[in-house]
Amino acid sequence: MPTTRRASLFLTCSADALYPSVGRASVRLLESYGVDVDFPEEQTCCGQPWLNTGDTKSARTMALHFLKVFERSEDIVAPSSSCVDTVRNRYLPLFKGEPKLQDRFRELASKTYEICEYMHRILDIPGLPPHPEPTRTTYHSSCRTLRGIGLRGVAENYLKQMLGDHFVPLPDADFCCGFGGSFSVKFPEVSGKIMEDKLGNIVLTGASTVAALDMSCLTHLSAGARRQNLGRLRFVHLVELMIEALEGKTR
Repeated sequence: MPTTRRASLFLTCSADALYPSVGRASVRLLESYGVDVDFPEEQTCCGQPWLNTGDTKSARTMALHFLKVFERSEDIVAPSSSCVDTVRNRYLPLFKGEPKLQDRFRELASKTYEICEYMHRILDIPGLPPHPEPTRTTYHSSCRTLRGIGLRGVAENYLKQMLGDHFVPLPDADFCCGFGGSFSVKFPEVSGKIMEDKLGNIVLTGASTVAALDMSCLTHLSAGARRQNLGRLRFVHLVELMIEALEGKTR
């Protein structure tokens, strides 16, 4: 397939430290659709943890570094709705009264995409092949996917194409998983109760696989599942299922 675009992969901290398979799957997925992928090695965290804790000084430093690393990229693609939301919507307020910098951050935001969003809106990939070994699967739509970058229905449609009747909608799919960054640390009891409700709904679906677009949600839910002895559940980023479908083999 001829190259159509060039994209810089913004790996994110979670993929780098906890989910390297998501990074590898992201590269293979993009390349399979003709995207020329590069990986700027100077990249670091987008600064979201600092923003969540109110450390705007450090967040500005991280934002400026992100701008330096990715400003010349044609497209910026990340396997994380929350990190993309940070770049798109949370950098600009850090630079009030600095119109030239704000213009640069607006341009940066306009070319930063969550990977499934990129496939749908930029590459215009209408569908995916059937998964070689479909299992009953449900989908958790993270808060930042829905309310941050406004992505609705895209992941679900891809799952339906890959899995057919094996895809089962999750009751209250648009409810938070309870993580919320520092929220789970500041309010562990509330966070835990929200997570229990989410896991309860997952169990109701009878699914053995849970997909999402944010690895922080996957980490939170998988930890809760282990505590509740739900070890049979497989938690995956959607790109992992996508590459399995495209390559015709499971992990």
